[in-house]
Amino acid sequence: MNLSAIFIRRPIGTVLLAIGLALFGTLAFRLLPVAALPSVDFPVVVVSANLSGADPGTMAKTVTAPLERAFGSISGPAQMTSQSSIGSVQIVLQFDMDRHVDGAARDVQAAINAARSSLPTTLTQTPTYRKINPAAAPVLILGLTSDTAGVARMYDYASSVLQQKLLQVPGVGDVTVGGGALPAVRVELNPDQLSHYGVALETVRTTIANATADSPKGVVSAGGQYYVLGANDQLHGRKTTNRS
Repeated sequence: MNLSAIFIRRPIGTVLLAIGLALFGTLAFRLLPVAALPSVDFPVVVVSANLSGADPGTMAKTVTAPLERAFGSISGPAQMTSQSSIGSVQIVLQFDMDRHVDGAARDVQAAINAARSSLPTTLTQTPTYRKINPAAAPVLILGLTSDTAGVARMYDYASSVLQQKLLQVPGVGDVTVGGGALPAVRVELNPDQLSHYGVALETVRTTIANATADSPKGVVSAGGQYYVLGANDQLHGRKTTNRS
């Protein structure tokens, strides 16, 4: 007598047993605590720095390299990648899974402060960092429309008001604003003339930036309050003064 003989002599019981095992397996599979795509919190810190007008080679040599040397002294980074582009650099630090992201962020901030003396003096803003989880995906996408406001005004509202409010919501890691059209002025230069007069592109950029500085024209004090005055030139040549 073997084990298979029992199932051969009782075919109905064998079918019922197979159906029961299939139902039990289906139920057990749905209750498994292990997901096909487990949610893992990767301790990742992204550092960003901006230097207007600098080419990628200059960014890599004067900004990326000093920061990478400073980050190399941090304990626990499993991987460090950097990307240098025109006027900006981004360094991604991925730490070991047993490293807490808050502690890693504090070490990154300390390394940025230590490398500040090695960065260019023209880097007016200190490099910033943010904690992200690459395994997380956007959970909410908002679209703004208006029948009266233009794209530039909508983008300004989303960036200056809506984004700041959403960042204050508990549990929100980051808010990105896209799809806008910011006002800009395009300047076309003649490379032959620049080479003839020995003028560098950075010199042109600095001159334009200094000539278009938006600075207050004065301050009025009244009743313990101060009002900053600014001037706007209209198309017909009349000057109007705005109070802010």
